Amino acid sequence: MPASWESPPTTRASVPVQAPVAVDHWWATFDDPMLNSLVERALASNLTLEAATERIRGSRAAIGIVSAGLWPGVNGTADYARAGGGSSKWGSQWRAGLDAAWELDIFGGTRRSIEAANASLQAAIEDRRDVMITLQGEVATDYIALRGLQQEDLIAHENLNAQQHNAQLTRDKQALGTGTELDIVQAEAVVQATIATIAQLQASEQQTIYAISVLLALPPTALNDELQRAQEIPPPPPVLPVGVPSELLRRRPDIRRAERQLASATAQIGVATADLFPRFSLTGSFGFQARRIDLLGNWNNTLWSFGPSATWAIFDAGRIWSNIAVQNSVQAQALTAYRQTVLSALQEVQTVLVAYAQEQQRRVALARAVELNQRAVTLATRRYQQGLTDFLAVLDAERTLFGSQDQLVQSSRAIGTDAVALYKALGGGWETEEPAVANANQPATRPAPEH
Repeated sequence: MPASWESPPTTRASVPVQAPVAVDHWWATFDDPMLNSLVERALASNLTLEAATERIRGSRAAIGIVSAGLWPGVNGTADYARAGGGSSKWGSQWRAGLDAAWELDIFGGTRRSIEAANASLQAAIEDRRDVMITLQGEVATDYIALRGLQQEDLIAHENLNAQQHNAQLTRDKQALGTGTELDIVQAEAVVQATIATIAQLQASEQQTIYAISVLLALPPTALNDELQRAQEIPPPPPVLPVGVPSELLRRRPDIRRAERQLASATAQIGVATADLFPRFSLTGSFGFQARRIDLLGNWNNTLWSFGPSATWAIFDAGRIWSNIAVQNSVQAQALTAYRQTVLSALQEVQTVLVAYAQEQQRRVALARAVELNQRAVTLATRRYQQGLTDFLAVLDAERTLFGSQDQLVQSSRAIGTDAVALYKALGGGWETEEPAVANANQPATRPAPEH
């Protein structure tokens, strides 16, 4: 793992630090009560997260299945038969009893199966954590997108008011004999284009509200009253500490899941290897046998047996060795997948770091551009009113201002989205303890993989 992150030197938007970084409730750093509420409600009700929780329960139950192999199996039996033929006298036979068998796990095949099942359970827990982080990121990203669209809508309405004022100005100038019909047509065309843009923005706003509602397991229109009122884009903190790369191994669920899948694949090699050795079992039975059912409980009619047994696959045409080779290949694939997951995580963090830092610079430049374009519109309008220039200069200045204002809002939204992506890439959004469902029965052990 690299010793530190590489951050662009031109900004302090993100600062690599050596101490661990607290990112469990990262969405609170945006200081937006509505965002906090949406994330908490999503964690309580999201259906994808609920399905991931059920997978943990299934993995927990699977451990019980393989653990049962360490214990004896006892079966109750009962039967009745009436037999005869030829000159033989027909008769009845009643039997009832217990059969038991216990396979001794001398060479560890069952224990390795339990180890693999425990690793699979831990992988399911990490999968739920991964779903949780993705869910938090989706809610925050959609919420920031919604607020960005609402701000673009407000700017479009402000520009529409100014454009309608200018359109009226062209009509007034024509009435005075100093304007032209071309100026009126151009001004009205700009007004209609802005109206079309507003309609498109409002459709996107509504669709984003629907998406957030479904993430909370609600009908699409359930959050209309809460979210339709326009609000500012929640700003992220000015500086984001990002810790050290090695923290990803401990914190990112996808890396932890890949490591647990590698551990499970490693344990399966031991399960396959155990088939090379003999299987030893203790078997026994006890019961009653009688010609009449009323004599079935008589101790003089008891039957019993007890003894060890052994089986050993002497010749199987290479099946066991082939299975071991298969499991070794599966383990090698899991190791490669683990390494690829780590590299992808490093790439994701570095990519978001660069994007977040550069977007901060871009926003500063766009804010200055908006100021200058506002000044340009004022000057162009004044010169047009004085008859020193044609209306085309006003239209160009307004179009440039509208574009720079829109880009500024989009940049603010991108900064928030990049901050969310950075928190997500760092593995933020869950605490170190396992979810409660994982501790519902017995604790799951987590042996180290034997690489």
